[in-house]
Amino acid sequence: MAFIHQIIRQAVNPFDSTTFRPGNFWQEDQDPALTVDSIHQEVVTEIEELLDKVAQDQRTRTILLAGDSGSGKSYLLGRLKKLLNSKAFFAYIGPWPDSDFIWRHTLRNTVDSLMYVPQGRHQSQLLLWLKSLSAFRDEGLRKQLLGERNLFIHNLKVTFPSGIYNANEFFGVLYELTNPEMYPLACEWLKGDDLDEETLKALKVKRAIETEEVALKILGNFGKISASTQPIVLCFDNLDNIDRALDGFINLQALFNVNSIIHNQKLKNFLVIVSIVTNTWKQNSKRIQQADQARIDLPIRLQPITLDQAETLWASRLYSLHRQANYLPASSIYPLNRQHLEDKFPGGKTRPRYVLMLGRQLFQEAKTERFEGITEFDSDVNSTPIDPLAAFQLVWLKEFNKTQEKVSRIRQFSAPELIQMLREALNALQVHGIQTKLLPSPTYASYSLSYHLPVQLGRIGVVWTEEPNLISFCNLMKACQKALKQNLCQTVHLIRAEGVGTSNNQGYKLYNQIFTGYRNRHIIPDMTSVHYLATYHSLVNAACAGELVVGDHTPSLSDLEALIRKSKILRDCPLLQSLGVFSGSTYTPGSAGTSSINQQKPVVRKELAQPFHDVKEFLLNLVKTQQMMGCQILIQNALDQFPLVENTQIEQLIEELCQENQIFILDPNAEPAAQLVCLINK
Repeated sequence: MAFIHQIIRQAVNPFDSTTFRPGNFWQEDQDPALTVDSIHQEVVTEIEELLDKVAQDQRTRTILLAGDSGSGKSYLLGRLKKLLNSKAFFAYIGPWPDSDFIWRHTLRNTVDSLMYVPQGRHQSQLLLWLKSLSAFRDEGLRKQLLGERNLFIHNLKVTFPSGIYNANEFFGVLYELTNPEMYPLACEWLKGDDLDEETLKALKVKRAIETEEVALKILGNFGKISASTQPIVLCFDNLDNIDRALDGFINLQALFNVNSIIHNQKLKNFLVIVSIVTNTWKQNSKRIQQADQARIDLPIRLQPITLDQAETLWASRLYSLHRQANYLPASSIYPLNRQHLEDKFPGGKTRPRYVLMLGRQLFQEAKTERFEGITEFDSDVNSTPIDPLAAFQLVWLKEFNKTQEKVSRIRQFSAPELIQMLREALNALQVHGIQTKLLPSPTYASYSLSYHLPVQLGRIGVVWTEEPNLISFCNLMKACQKALKQNLCQTVHLIRAEGVGTSNNQGYKLYNQIFTGYRNRHIIPDMTSVHYLATYHSLVNAACAGELVVGDHTPSLSDLEALIRKSKILRDCPLLQSLGVFSGSTYTPGSAGTSSINQQKPVVRKELAQPFHDVKEFLLNLVKTQQMMGCQILIQNALDQFPLVENTQIEQLIEELCQENQIFILDPNAEPAAQLVCLINK
């Protein structure tokens, strides 16, 4: 074991900003060791009491959870899910791209969340919910007479004789959830995917959930049935990046319309939580009708935390380092001290994020103090401001890895969501003349956008849809044809990985007319492109809400866009390359036909041709943000990030960085476990 000051010098800063933002609480497990129970405990108690009331009388309630940026709203939602998941099913509803699709978006996000497996369980919330119903009781003889599926539907109809929309089909789809082979298809139908005829036939349903009205009724079905099991908690979060109304302000009224309809139509057994930044609520609440505001049962304002709680928050982050020392420090927050908090926050109150940011700064200073043994290198290892670009690239890499883990299919996103993510990336790259809703069709307008490129004459349209239903595809092709005839754009690109039918389909014939020949192209996207767009979208949501922390800063959306341009990260997105938005793209205006991103030779930054470039960049960025750290810890972090790379290869890359005068090993003759890597400040 080592002395605590040696451990501090070697460690990655436990207050590093990549750990600040919890994001989608369903898709990320919180570390219980970092939870301070006393923080917002009174809020947890209030919400639990209201949830208990919903469970008792099945009457839906609504909570408005307001708090300043950095007050811990998203973390609190994750904590509630962890604490109360035995009492309720939780659904995370992210920002919606188009208010015309808000019910379908809410249903889609609800089913997506119900598909997640709660911690400590072996089945999804959806199956746990379903298997708690009385329809699963075995009735021997009746099962033989009616058949298992028919008996299941019969039992549910007896249990719920009224109030269920399209009961036969809905209960039939619920039954298919019990079949592992049919489960994914049943989930897709419940989410509102526009499925093809073959899949609909297999599920024994006539049509997909195509309208807002039907989505509302299906959501109502969930509430009605959950009245006999557990409440469903609908958490609306990241509201600063939702669709905007005609006046340019975010369309919160659309959300409160949804909430009022849930109440007015007596959809049972929901607890609606609207999580919002206090300042956003102040700016927009006057635009929400008073009758809709009256539907808020419990307004909650997150209060600042005390310095005692701040000290406990520091201690939770430092505990794992203290445990490694040969003896425990006298203070649970060493090398920090209480006086730091009192000096920084003389009012005795603050927000959790500010506590963590101060902790990062002070810990960094402690790392680079002139401990015994540093002499000739003193000027090199003094603490300097964190490199924002290096910090951002580390934040990006962590977010990208999370996206890769949770996004496995393009169709996890709806067409409006895919177009929104593409638009955000184009905005960041300062593409000119971006306009949404290119297609002259109320149904498909949100599937499209258009823009200008300096290297190509005329307006370029983009349409992205992955819906497998070929009747819908035919209608989409008609809308594309109409847009071209009306001269709304001069070129149109169809982005689609799903099939386009065969020569027998009318949609395929239209597709051939439009995308075989001059200018127009069909681009087949890959998962890598979706991972890039979804990662950036997640960071945009955080920046808009003031929840993104990069190094020592909380960047705004414009700051984030500047960082994404400076880092050139999006240049590695194959879809953006294929659309020709970068100078020197492989796409030549006037080329035609179908192109698969997987088959292209994408234009990438020259450096990427160098072996292990990504690993080497990660090593340098980590040292830039830490200034000093243990060589073995640096190697282990790289192995965790790039598991296919070998230890010796990482050691070689560290040696290259030393030869390039980027870093140096402070004590090269020491035992490997005691060696320190330091940044050379230039």
